[in-house]
Amino acid sequence: MTAVLAAALLLAAGCSSGGDGSPGGRLPLGGGLTRSSGATPSGRAADPVPPARGSVKVLRTVAEGLKTPWGLAPLPDGALLVSSRDDGTITRIDEETGRKTELGTVSGVSPAREGGLLGIALSPGYASDHMIYAYFTSASDNRIVRVLYDERKPPGEQLGAPDTVFRGIPKGAVHNGGRIAFGPDGMLYAGTGESGERGLAQDSKSLGGKILRLTPDGDPAPGNPFPGSPVYSYGHRNVQGLAWDGRQRLFASEFGQDTWDELNAIKPGGDYGWPAAEGRSSDAAFQNPLAQWHTDDASPSGIAYVDGVIWTAGLKGRRLWRVPLRGTEAAAAPQAFLTGRYGRLRTVVAAGGDRLWLVTSNTDGRGRPAKGDDRVLELQVR
Repeated sequence: MTAVLAAALLLAAGCSSGGDGSPGGRLPLGGGLTRSSGATPSGRAADPVPPARGSVKVLRTVAEGLKTPWGLAPLPDGALLVSSRDDGTITRIDEETGRKTELGTVSGVSPAREGGLLGIALSPGYASDHMIYAYFTSASDNRIVRVLYDERKPPGEQLGAPDTVFRGIPKGAVHNGGRIAFGPDGMLYAGTGESGERGLAQDSKSLGGKILRLTPDGDPAPGNPFPGSPVYSYGHRNVQGLAWDGRQRLFASEFGQDTWDELNAIKPGGDYGWPAAEGRSSDAAFQNPLAQWHTDDASPSGIAYVDGVIWTAGLKGRRLWRVPLRGTEAAAAPQAFLTGRYGRLRTVVAAGGDRLWLVTSNTDGRGRPAKGDDRVLELQVR
């Protein structure tokens, strides 16, 4: 921990047809996270503990023929919005028919390698303001904007000019982070990467390698662990997934380098170790992952929470991981589904009840496209 962050922290403290169902990954031994004061204790009797083994059933292909899909945001009417990393466009998908309508292009996107139009999220006041938030790589940085969606206009012209909410996140050919989500507290959370420069993750003056917590207008959120700073947690390599459980506890997925990918329970102000630690560490200064995988088995991207389980989409691992929870710890070893069946898996979003939306990522330059496209799938899970 840097001296600046340490000082700030002291101030702030005043089975299925859908997959093979094989187990895998690693559980930390004898671990758990140190909780901040006032946090809900993990492992409480009231916390439901799901079965150690689950199932996945692929109900249908909702839409196909997508190009470099990255983020997904369900609309109140049941339709789905999907961002295209390389085209910089947002497309509306009719959930019943699969019909695709391009809303328009988000201006200012500068796609290259892993950068482009990444995560999207609906405004907490979407019913009245019709705003879509987007995280993208520009010519100079990664930033978060919001755009007005006006479906009364012709297709291709339905997105307004971007209003920049937050800028200055380091960009690189790799490790741009990109996942954004509004939390149960109404604040905007963003996962960032260290853009290939390892030291940024521990640098208190850098926005790289962090989870940020912002107001909807882009200011540091009230109650953040470091006063006046948007930083919520640090020591991350490349945060790709964000999700909350039923007790409003935040979880995040993170790419490792050569050894361990991670699923973390996020403690406000916590140091997650990169670059000094990859995976579980014996250093008490670092927060340990609740689950970890060898990098060939995961490259965890989007995550979703359903009934006591974190579901994790794997890119390089080309599988969907199920991690049952007991509070902020894993209740059993991770279980793999859909291994190799749909290629690289980018985004997974809760669809209500026991269902998930799953987005593939085979047209991102690293996949082996099946029939040359990407798709959105509807899954039933338990």
